[in-house]
Amino acid sequence: MSRSLRRMLCGLAAALLIPLGAGAQTAHAADTTVADAVAAEAGAGYWHTSGRQILDAAGQPVRIAGINWFGFETGNYVVHGLWSRDYKSMIDQMRSLGYNTIRIPYNDDLFKSTTVPNSIDFSSGKNADLQGLNSLQILDRLVSYAGQDGLKVILDRHRPDAGGQSALWYTAAVPESTWITNLKALATRYKGQDTVVGIDLHNEPHDPACWGCGDTATDWRLAAQRAGNAVLSVNPALLIFVEGVQSFNGVSGWWGGNLMGVGQYPVQLDVANRVVYSAHDYATSVAQQSWFSDPTFPANMPGIWDKYWGYIFKQNIAPVWVGEFGTTLQSTVDQKWLAALVSYLRPTSTYGADSFHWTFWSWNPNSGDTGGILKDDWQTVDTVKDGYLTSVKAPGFPGTGGSGGGGGGGGGTATCAAAYTVSSDWGGGFNAEVKVTNTGTTAIGSWKVTWAFGGAQQITSMWNASYTQSGAGVTAVNVSHNGAVPAGGSASFGFGGAPGGGGVPSVTCTAA
Repeated sequence: MSRSLRRMLCGLAAALLIPLGAGAQTAHAADTTVADAVAAEAGAGYWHTSGRQILDAAGQPVRIAGINWFGFETGNYVVHGLWSRDYKSMIDQMRSLGYNTIRIPYNDDLFKSTTVPNSIDFSSGKNADLQGLNSLQILDRLVSYAGQDGLKVILDRHRPDAGGQSALWYTAAVPESTWITNLKALATRYKGQDTVVGIDLHNEPHDPACWGCGDTATDWRLAAQRAGNAVLSVNPALLIFVEGVQSFNGVSGWWGGNLMGVGQYPVQLDVANRVVYSAHDYATSVAQQSWFSDPTFPANMPGIWDKYWGYIFKQNIAPVWVGEFGTTLQSTVDQKWLAALVSYLRPTSTYGADSFHWTFWSWNPNSGDTGGILKDDWQTVDTVKDGYLTSVKAPGFPGTGGSGGGGGGGGGTATCAAAYTVSSDWGGGFNAEVKVTNTGTTAIGSWKVTWAFGGAQQITSMWNASYTQSGAGVTAVNVSHNGAVPAGGSASFGFGGAPGGGGVPSVTCTAA
């Protein structure tokens, strides 16, 4: 995503930012069901499409519910945050929060022998196994560990170089032939590693890029067919993610967000059932759009989304993946926008995997006009922002095993421990987080945490777990996306309560 360029294109961001009230919009988690437990096993192998759904190797529907982790596309040539934390701890945290897929942007400089990753902290044992590796070798390690943890990866050709976003898929310095050569190199590199389920061919094509105009120099749809077929010629199992453009028939929208031309000019590849269309959508913290000032906002938004990309899903043409969406959440307009978009994407508890797919922008806190799921310390979760996404999160996928992996054999002991931390207390109320760690020798499928408050505290909201409270006693159980925890792994949940001043109670964890 090119923040400064999008601002220049789309206009000024909202000037008046209104702070979000404490605890606002935090979603209650749905109860775990037997169906959820069965669905959690879906996702094995490579994926393909059928109508508007993505199916795994066994034909079971899956839902991409993920996060963008950027950095490889910048002059650091590696995901950001490794200057602060170990990469494994961040991937573990993504999984514990219920994200099942990572979209990793990159640029074509990664394929040059002169490119050297930088800004990685190796002190105190952090990122020890990344020392001496080039960018592509570090990407290998991230892909491997994500697969062990039961996450899938989508690689995103974000930019031709570290300098900035390009309107077209090629530049004078990086011609189409280089773009396609590097796409094929990645497809070949990860052939047989089904953690990488697909490639997003180019990030946010925009004017003068067109869709269906027939000019091979500017028609993004034709370019996507050429590149998609090239990728599939070396790795026919991959999904091909194709973003929209900016303008079609005089109607403009977000860069990469206009897929109005698909109905008339679909992407046609040599391998059937491989195309997933991708839209990007943002709020006023990125740029102003006419629909935000419509007097019917936010009720007008489903119609906007239907027009630009939702119709593809609703008409059963192909799956739709909202590859980027995000906001600082500082304005009431943005809060309403995100709530409306999450509802439009279809709650998992109601629709399962028969839903829109998504990866939120971003994991990183250093995205200037959206912020991230992590706060500036690269450790603390923005539980309000994360809470908006609770209803559309989805089960993780079978891990590939290995250290910290998502596998687990039988015959071990299922045990867990819980650590309770008060993250804020303002007297009238408080927020707390609980980390559940699998202390046994085998993977667990579910967990339960119990405690008793020392006073009159009552839970007012909880995210990433469901709860019951009787008097001072509280029981919290996992939801569908975070019940499975590998040996040595962890999951977490949080909640708000009132009044404050309750201290830290003794907690008990039970695993199954």
